[in-house]
Amino acid sequence: MSVSPVNSTMVKFGHPDTVIAETEHWTVQLRPQQVTLGSLVLISREPVLAFGDVSPEGFAGLKPAVDRIEKMLRKAVAYQKINYLMLMMLDPDVHFHVIPRYEGSRNIHGVAVSDVGWPGPPRLDKAVTPDGNQTKAIVDEFKRLWPES
Repeated sequence: MSVSPVNSTMVKFGHPDTVIAETEHWTVQLRPQQVTLGSLVLISREPVLAFGDVSPEGFAGLKPAVDRIEKMLRKAVAYQKINYLMLMMLDPDVHFHVIPRYEGSRNIHGVAVSDVGWPGPPRLDKAVTPDGNQTKAIVDEFKRLWPES
C-alpha cells in the first residue's frame, strides 16, 4: 500500500513542526497538548481510516516504531507505564495517542507536567500546552534521543 507524505491528522497535530521521526509507514509527532510530559501521536502514513485496513507492511512497521518510541521516552521522561490510546473520533486517519505515565511531575525545557490521573486513566482534559519555543526545544531534544534502531 502506498503512503502519503502528509495527511490531515498529521497537520492537525502540528506537522511539520512537531515531527520527531518518520518511518516508512508511521509518523511520530509531539502532541501539542501534553497530557503528561512526552505525550506523542503515532500516525499511520497510509491512507486508511480503520485500523484493520493498515497493510501487513504497516503492521510490521508498527513494532520497530513502538520500540524506538519507548526507548526514547524512557530516556526523556523515565515513564513508569505507557498508554496507547486509539480514539479516532475527530481525526480520521489511523493514529494512537501515546501517553507516558508516571507518578509525580516531569520537566523538560521549562515545561513541567504532572500526571494528574496517576495511577488511574490519563486525564486528557488536564493537558499543558507548551509555547512555540518550548515545543521546538522538546521536539529537538526528542529527535536527539530518537534511537537509530
